[in-house]
Amino acid sequence: MDESERYDVVIVGAGHGGAAAAAALRQRGFAGSVALIGAEPELPYERPPLSKEYLAGERAFERMLIRPAAFWREREVTLLLGQAVTAVDAAAHRVTLADDRVIGYGRLIWSAGGSARRLACDGHDLAGVHTVRCRADVDRMIAELPGVERVAVVGGGYVGLEAAAVLTALGRRVTVIEARERLLARVAGAALADFYAAEHRARGVDVRLGAEVDSIAGNGGAAAGVRLRGGERVAAEMVIVGIGLVPAVAPLLAAGAEGGDGVIVDPLCRTSLPDVYAIGDCAAHRNSFAGGALVRLESVQNATDQAATVARHLTGTDEPYVAVPWFWSNQYDLRLQTVGLSAAHDEAIVRGVPASRRFSVIYRRNGRVIALDCVNAARDFVRGRALVTAGAVVEAAILADTDVPL
Repeated sequence: MDESERYDVVIVGAGHGGAAAAAALRQRGFAGSVALIGAEPELPYERPPLSKEYLAGERAFERMLIRPAAFWREREVTLLLGQAVTAVDAAAHRVTLADDRVIGYGRLIWSAGGSARRLACDGHDLAGVHTVRCRADVDRMIAELPGVERVAVVGGGYVGLEAAAVLTALGRRVTVIEARERLLARVAGAALADFYAAEHRARGVDVRLGAEVDSIAGNGGAAAGVRLRGGERVAAEMVIVGIGLVPAVAPLLAAGAEGGDGVIVDPLCRTSLPDVYAIGDCAAHRNSFAGGALVRLESVQNATDQAATVARHLTGTDEPYVAVPWFWSNQYDLRLQTVGLSAAHDEAIVRGVPASRRFSVIYRRNGRVIALDCVNAARDFVRGRALVTAGAVVEAAILADTDVPL
């Protein structure tokens, strides 16, 4: 394999992080050559709408593009789309594509994200079993929907619940199957989980908690339902699997990068390989808002802020990545906005009345505010950000009092 092309910066992954890195480099005056390699054939686009407005048919794909084609041409960013990177040679500073094409680089920014985790049980590969990660995934779902009455959603995280909300609004009978004893178990406290379980049930969703999948039942090569451990069968013509993400870091790990569940990066997003950076969903970093724990953050905010960190570094300014994590989810007419990381909380304070469908949950650890979940409470989200940033110590009674602005 002979190197046929070389760029000063090669970015692998054309999602939010990769697109933001390329744009930020040009914005900061980087004059070298830049190539953006994407496994999908589409121009860089926003992924969050996939399980919401795009699935619902409320947003055309063209309105999801991060930038139009002209933007990349004008900034002389070479787009290599529909190309998967299969290997990294860190010593030779080159990557190999699936078609054996070799691309050389001066610096490599790895922003490949990940793939949707799939079930490993019998029937996992039947027609009608879907994940929600890219446009093609959702296009296949949309094409099948006219023949679907019942949908089983495996996994009670945000992607699964967003899809359940959309499909319920589209008139399908939906069952959510969650192995743990509550929804959103990895990312939110019990008060928020109970609220969303009640909201979905009130709209006709059959929410099954503590329910484990044994296999996917089939009929003529297509999914016909989900068998639960214990023998019960949930009938469904479509099965949506939302059980997490597998970070796309195998080529980096094979090249010797330090990592496992993601590739480990330092505060400037540098991996252990020379001239190789990693950002976004696949980058494991020590986060001060997680008490210094090594975490991967699957969010647009993390991807774009880490992209800015690398762009600054490559243009002569070293500013370590320190950004308050934030997330959002739209389900029905509920707008959830989250700031901070609640996983390590030892206290949850409900501010407002959940029954009003406008409230917040404030999480503390050792008396300090570490995160907020805000449902239809944008003002709390905006003002609470400062409390999280400061690790503020505020009396619980004051935090709970809606007459006291955060």
